[in-house]
Amino acid sequence: MTDPLILHIETATDICSVALSEGDLQLSLVESGQERSHASLLNSFIRQAIAQAGKELKDLNGIAVSKGPGSYTGLRIGVSTAKGLAYALEIPLLASGTLENMASASTSHAAVRELITIHGDQLLLCPMLDARRMEVYAGFYTLKSSIFREVSADIIDEGSYQEILESHQVCFFGNGADKCKAVLNHPSAHFIDGINPSASSMITPILQKYKLKRFEDVAYFEPFYLKDFIATIPKKKVL
Repeated sequence: MTDPLILHIETATDICSVALSEGDLQLSLVESGQERSHASLLNSFIRQAIAQAGKELKDLNGIAVSKGPGSYTGLRIGVSTAKGLAYALEIPLLASGTLENMASASTSHAAVRELITIHGDQLLLCPMLDARRMEVYAGFYTLKSSIFREVSADIIDEGSYQEILESHQVCFFGNGADKCKAVLNHPSAHFIDGINPSASSMITPILQKYKLKRFEDVAYFEPFYLKDFIATIPKKKVL
């Protein structure tokens, strides 16, 4: 079997990211951190990623999307686009968790690898995404990408994760880790900057799912929102 050509879409946060892979090889990556721009950028990024690799839409073997948790609007845009492409091209739809993707990719980061060298299997990976106020979406993973604690929406205070920190070293990262860093003072807590959601981090977990034929139902697949959407009312402009 030839290596599958898969388009990866990541829109769970402010980062709009698209990658194209062939097997485990990344062919192209297009991304931007411009806020609230997913709707205007995503289709253009898809075209750019495919063109940069010298491919065409008809060459694709699968469409992958980061399923959350994260921004309600961002997830909705990414998932609806992925479902539309998979349906139109009659190819499989695949999905992987945003935090799962971050955990998988983090072990290639130099600072994380240093912690692994020091602490070995005692180290847990905790990707975090910013939710509302003092809340984060967080999950705990072993170095082999096994789930240590399921993804949940956590309110962060000085006592957060104390039981885990008493028995393990924990590497916190992602745009939600800053909230934790400000209040959590524990010698077993380690904070790493610069690890954020990216379509490139989807390649390894998605390839595994493709090989196992763990495809999503295009008609019924929904993002993993975790929390209910709360609409905000824009402030009135003062003339």
